[in-house]
Amino acid sequence: MKNIGKVFETDDIETHALKDVNIVIRKGEYVSISGPSGCGKSTLLSLLGLLDMPSSGAYFIEGLDVSSLSLDDAAQVRNEKIGFVFQSFNLIDELSVFDNVALPLEYKQDRPSDEFIKERVETCLKMVEMGHRADHKPNQLSGGQQQRIAIARALVADPAILLVDEPTGNLDSQSGDTVMAVLSELNKNGTTICMVTHDPRYADMAKIQYKLLDGEIIEEEKLKVAV
Repeated sequence: MKNIGKVFETDDIETHALKDVNIVIRKGEYVSISGPSGCGKSTLLSLLGLLDMPSSGAYFIEGLDVSSLSLDDAAQVRNEKIGFVFQSFNLIDELSVFDNVALPLEYKQDRPSDEFIKERVETCLKMVEMGHRADHKPNQLSGGQQQRIAIARALVADPAILLVDEPTGNLDSQSGDTVMAVLSELNKNGTTICMVTHDPRYADMAKIQYKLLDGEIIEEEKLKVAV
């Protein structure tokens, strides 16, 4: 992202939600964006995820300028490149865990074979240690288990980046720690993660940390990790 700005306008008020934001996320990195409530974290995540478009600046994903795409083109890039994990899980209670995780593949433009879908869903459930729950419904699981299912669903289409929005917001501390351990393990195995959190303890788990205040990046910290 280069000099990204986002302005929300009503008839008489102009709200500058983001101002001159510059962020670089490289393949395999673990990035956190933190700051107080109302600082612009959710707006920034929605721009990163192509759920909304910036008012100014440029946003490149793997060399493609996506900041001025049509809604249809943006949706296509989003489906191919971006996996989402939401605070509220967003699982469908009427579907089994297996079918929830399979959804992104079912709706791909070039739908893979049933055999590929089965193998990929089983792989992703195994990655979050939830293979034994494939036939359950989400409402039969704890909050922490549902969030792990949501992570598996976000991974199933093999996205370039995983965008994670307050992943522990609806969880008790023990379940939250378990979910964060899953994310750390995924990153160790090569998954690129960008996480929005208000919890400094969880933000510190990321190797690169951006701090946001009043719509501006006030600090960028890179942790030196011993190899």
